[in-house]
Amino acid sequence: MNSGGVRKSKMVHMQTWCTEIISPKNKASLKPIDFSISQEMKSRGKLVGQRWWSIGLPSVFLLCLFFFLAGLFGSTLISHQDVQVPTVRPRPRVLESDPLPNGETGEHSLTSIPFQVLSWFPRALYFPNFATIEQCQGIITMAKAELKPSSLALRKGETAENTKGIRTSSGMFISASEDKTGILDLIEEKIAKATMVPRTHGEAFNVLRYEIGQSYHSHYDAFSPSQYGPQKSQRVASFLLYLSDVEEGGETMFPFESGQNMDANYDFRKCIGLKVKPRRGDGLLFYSLFPNGTIDPTSLHGSCPVIRGEKWVATKWIRNQEQDE
Repeated sequence: MNSGGVRKSKMVHMQTWCTEIISPKNKASLKPIDFSISQEMKSRGKLVGQRWWSIGLPSVFLLCLFFFLAGLFGSTLISHQDVQVPTVRPRPRVLESDPLPNGETGEHSLTSIPFQVLSWFPRALYFPNFATIEQCQGIITMAKAELKPSSLALRKGETAENTKGIRTSSGMFISASEDKTGILDLIEEKIAKATMVPRTHGEAFNVLRYEIGQSYHSHYDAFSPSQYGPQKSQRVASFLLYLSDVEEGGETMFPFESGQNMDANYDFRKCIGLKVKPRRGDGLLFYSLFPNGTIDPTSLHGSCPVIRGEKWVATKWIRNQEQDE
């Protein structure tokens, strides 16, 4: 059946239903519809009308305008959310960022100096290949002509006579500014980087030569005020640069390493404890003070007698205050 037949069938059924409703048979049961409005409904309508119109036409207009604008803004916002996709800005990579600014006194390059921890008591570090063969030979050459018998800083009650034999090496002092070759300037700068202590806190280099049979008995590099009197500054650490190999003997020794041999009967002439064999170009750093500034008793050290060969070493003492040129 097509759509026209369906509409015609519905109209026939509707006409039949209306005929049945208004047939004489059903007329008697129909009641007239009261289209009159009750007094109560009239009063309610009048009251509602009064409330509505009491706000005035301008207010009605503004209210309509508000709803219109609210609807317009809401539809615009929704449409923007549907259409626009927020752009995600990627974070810049570290490699693409600007280089770090240089410090006032530092450098922009990173420096790596390999080292090995030899001991914690005392704190001792070993730096292999700290200087080149040419640098070591250059320091020996400039020191040879200036060598003199090494001296001692005397304690209370000591004299040159009763301390004879404690230090039998020969040596000389030279600062980096006095070296025209520039070798000591490079070495001093590298020591400052390795120790993280400014160059201005270092004493002049003490270049020493130990021949066969020569040695240095156990001693402290730091000066105890009770033994040496008041000090303007204190030696914090010592850096030893070995300038030559030694066939036999000549080790740097720490007899009190890790608290061993610390008794009243210790013989300061003995070569015992932790021993570091000299090797040309290598460096040895050890600290004479604890971080709190007191002297570390395990920093006692000495130089064993040379049995065969010759020992050359350049020592840089580092203090806790700047040193005058």
